[in-house]
Amino acid sequence: MTDSTTVAGRTPVRELLQSDPRRIEKVMLARGRGKLEGGIEKLRRAAKEAGVPVQLVPPQALDRAAGGATHQGAVALVAPVAYQDVDALLSDIAPTLDDVKALAPLLLALDGVEDPHNFGAIIRSAVAAGTRAVLVPEKGMAPLSAVAVKASAGTALQAPLARTRDLGRALTAAKERGYWIVGLEGAAEGDDRATTVWDWDWTRATILVVGREGSGLSRSVRDACDALAAIPMRGDVESLNASVATGIALFVGTKDR
Repeated sequence: MTDSTTVAGRTPVRELLQSDPRRIEKVMLARGRGKLEGGIEKLRRAAKEAGVPVQLVPPQALDRAAGGATHQGAVALVAPVAYQDVDALLSDIAPTLDDVKALAPLLLALDGVEDPHNFGAIIRSAVAAGTRAVLVPEKGMAPLSAVAVKASAGTALQAPLARTRDLGRALTAAKERGYWIVGLEGAAEGDDRATTVWDWDWTRATILVVGREGSGLSRSVRDACDALAAIPMRGDVESLNASVATGIALFVGTKDR
């Protein structure tokens, strides 16, 4: 192990896949010109079976990730906490439709936030606002690295985090449980789902969804939203930083709870 977030070597990576796959952000494997070498292919299959994202990369990328340790073509990036299964986490928060309506939990979903500083700062705001959990996709997300944990002031180690292969599908399933899905989006004029963070009824069970820096919500996630909420701005500013916008929306959402 090279540090608290990296495991290098075929045997250590294989053992981690067997013992604690939910802590693995992704597995990086040596990319060959043709078929993958036998041991690497076995690791790829094991990672796939465990639901862990796999990235095939050139040797130079593995050398950098391993930080000088012998990696044998395999490196795992490991989060300091275990990601939970979305369905199991939702069941823990509110098992039934009646529970969801009675408790009206506020959750946060991140649709591909790529900057680890933003990721950490968003988690810090989520914990401070009393958000019950944070949902993230497997791909396109910043890792829960030391940088993210530091930016969260350590709160990333407290927040219940769940990871899913398909965030759009997970949000649609959450709607069946009684949650309303609200996408944080500043340019939804003309869409009949358009509202503002001030006008949304936050007393309902809500999952607030924040999109990627720059490009915003992905199509499947946007389609799953019941409402698209903007933060009205008086000054000549087009948009806010993702972590700032998320913090504003979360605290607006909790003021009447």
